[in-house]
Amino acid sequence: MKLLRLAVAAVALLALDAAAAEAQQLQKISVGLLRLSSSGAVFIAREKGYFREQGLDADLKIMTAAQQVPVAVTSGDADFGVTGLTAGFFNLAGRGALKIVGAQSREEKGYQLNAYMVTNKAAEGGFNSLKDFAGKRLAVTTTGSTFHYSIGILAAKYGFDVKSVTLVPLQSLPNMAAAFKGGQVDATIAPVTVARQLEAEGAGRIIGWVGDETPWQLGALFTSPKAIAERRSTVEKFVRAYAKGAHDYHVAFNARDMTKPAGAQEVRGPGYDEAIGILAKALEQPAERVRVGLPYVDAEARLNVGDVYNQVAFWQSQALVDRTVDARAILDLSFVKGHFNVPR
Repeated sequence: MKLLRLAVAAVALLALDAAAAEAQQLQKISVGLLRLSSSGAVFIAREKGYFREQGLDADLKIMTAAQQVPVAVTSGDADFGVTGLTAGFFNLAGRGALKIVGAQSREEKGYQLNAYMVTNKAAEGGFNSLKDFAGKRLAVTTTGSTFHYSIGILAAKYGFDVKSVTLVPLQSLPNMAAAFKGGQVDATIAPVTVARQLEAEGAGRIIGWVGDETPWQLGALFTSPKAIAERRSTVEKFVRAYAKGAHDYHVAFNARDMTKPAGAQEVRGPGYDEAIGILAKALEQPAERVRVGLPYVDAEARLNVGDVYNQVAFWQSQALVDRTVDARAILDLSFVKGHFNVPR
């Protein structure tokens, strides 16, 4: 028995030594991101060991606002970032601080990610169509946010002036929800989980989905030009691991038949239960809640490049991004093959 215990102890020590040796060999990198399902490719890649396969030890830096992520990459507090694209992001990138190298999530037709909502009072007053936003008060997180861009491209689609909509910046989703319920605004654009909750509480109703109306490149993977110049192999390793996570996410959640009507099918592809478990753990939410808010993620982390150009042009038209910012200069398309809608 004593010999058995000694043998078990020896095996345990060897395992610890091997783990320590592996940890010393791994290159430490850090990733700035939000605790959202749109960051699912990173969570999956880390949990399934894809970063370790590439010799990387990925430290996840969880942040609470989209603009914090590019700031962290710019300052060197994070090596990589994944988050939604904002006017603030493009200003930093335009100054040479950031390069987009791949995709995060997209608004796509048939995927219920962000909803247009109107309050009961506004609906009673005749606000029942997406064409009726002119002259209304809209709750958003900040000026220059992804919500701001969503209303901007909706305005272009339906022919109203986005400047005729009064944006009410409230800094956070809870504040937006409170203002909506309190009738301080006429409308909001809310993530699906928030929108469904507001509807269940009888505060208002959903009148459309951003993805159905105006698909666009919501988020991106980015790093610093310095990292690309001085540690290109590290960036290549990171992107390979990230793309494997994006592939697993897409296969589990997004690979449905796009010829069928939205909502006609629920995707439960290979690895669905495992992927839901990974996201539920990472998001610190019940699996049931995670299931209703799964955005579209490209299987190969490919960008809708043309829409990135459109975003820069929109923010410039709103005087929120400097006219000198060149969309082409803030993109490095060499790390991922097959980006689409690439302007000539």
